[in-house]
Amino acid sequence: MWKQTLVRPEISIQEAMEVIDKSTLQIALVVNEKGQLLGTVTDGDIRRALLKHISLTEPVASIMNPHPRYITCNQPRENALQYMKKYKISHIPILSQDNCVVGLEVAQDFFSQPQHNNLVILMAGGLGRRLKPLTENCPKPLLKVGGKVLLETILENFIAEGFKNFYISVNYKAQMIMEYFGDGSSWGVSIKYLLEKKPLGTAGALSMLPLKPDEPLIVMNGDILTKINIAKLLEFHNKGEGIATICVKELQKQIPYGIVRFEKNHLQYIEEKPIQRFFINAGIYVLNPEVLEYIPSESFYDIPDLIKNLIKEQKVITVFPIREYWIDIGRLDEYERANYEFNGVFA
Repeated sequence: MWKQTLVRPEISIQEAMEVIDKSTLQIALVVNEKGQLLGTVTDGDIRRALLKHISLTEPVASIMNPHPRYITCNQPRENALQYMKKYKISHIPILSQDNCVVGLEVAQDFFSQPQHNNLVILMAGGLGRRLKPLTENCPKPLLKVGGKVLLETILENFIAEGFKNFYISVNYKAQMIMEYFGDGSSWGVSIKYLLEKKPLGTAGALSMLPLKPDEPLIVMNGDILTKINIAKLLEFHNKGEGIATICVKELQKQIPYGIVRFEKNHLQYIEEKPIQRFFINAGIYVLNPEVLEYIPSESFYDIPDLIKNLIKEQKVITVFPIREYWIDIGRLDEYERANYEFNGVFA
């Protein structure tokens, strides 16, 4: 399967990203016409490029790691595992004496899928006003997308990545949600509930956690469909220095007019229908346990307000760009779009 990861340096970042996503090995090996290794490209390399607003049409060579770790084919396999542990990497290319790629060692081949003890908090207490009349008799998290309950799809995505400890924050039509998911035993996981007597916002509900966790907790809005790799998000957070990590999604908007730039009354230039790129809050967070100390008890408080206050306290907040599918099902048009796209993305 490692041959599926080989790419040429002139292909686009977009094409390399598709190679990474199609392969279970999660890496692209950049080689020349002789098959000699020039560099590697991982999921992390692509996310860093997104944060720098590097166009996905640029050649993959512009973002590859030109000096990757590797072993030679005459070294024992155990060396690969030692290298991966020492340098905290997930892949080691195997090269011949003339630097041609002849194989690839992957950390996951040495270990079973990790199980995560981190708490996952799914925010499902909203009123769903923008989705009326659909939410008059059904809470938004129980609406079906692609024939499956929205919150069930979110839950199963987490379970597939080894997460097993869940809290669901509920308020509007809470009993319906609690009856549907129960204690989580139907999915082989633990589900408990943060029952809000009044709306507390995405951060205020966290003040109801009975115990302060020992590990970072993951918080996600219950109206988001995404194929984000949560395990990679958690790994990114743990490697960083931030007290919290916020996920962002790049949004592109084309201005339908020519933009005029001038100084005083002298025209500088006209840019026709430019595309503006910016990052939006994706509604997914990783929070260190000490963050809970900044949340007022059972008061309405949203996570964006919490993040702003942490910044005022000069705390480090890291940013994780989502390059995978992501949609916020908050409006009727987005709900209809998600139903149209569901089978092609989640089936």
